Amino acid sequence: MISRIKYFLIVVVIMALSACTTSKSTVSNRVDLSKYEYASIINNNTYRIPAELMEYEIQLFDAVESSRLQLVSDIRINELTSQQRDRLLLVKYGINQTEEAVVTVNFIDYMTGRPVASCRGAFGLGLSYSKDLKEAIKRVSKQISETFPKK
Repeated sequence: MISRIKYFLIVVVIMALSACTTSKSTVSNRVDLSKYEYASIINNNTYRIPAELMEYEIQLFDAVESSRLQLVSDIRINELTSQQRDRLLLVKYGINQTEEAVVTVNFIDYMTGRPVASCRGAFGLGLSYSKDLKEAIKRVSKQISETFPKK
């Protein structure tokens, strides 16, 4: 009987911890996201992912590709026409790991520098650093796909 109570309490605690972890998207009220077709992930000397998280960078690129946005290398932006640059978003991401993993991907209008959308994926049971981070990336990927759905 006591083991059932312990099991029940463990399940309740896990559910409570999971409930605190939310994934969401925030979109500017003044922007029509349907106009955007291209995305370029910022990858320069001032914006780099920490070395211990490099293996997850592939999954972050995959997350952006799961949407309708077509990836363009940051070194090839100048090859786009001005009409294509009008439909380009710059993408920057951040990863934070404390008791939960949080992955945030921000989309910025190339022409104005204005943030237009932010997608957040979070997960944290605190059992495994890499498992929590992988699940957070899956969740941010889902948010990106819902924010920029394929036509």
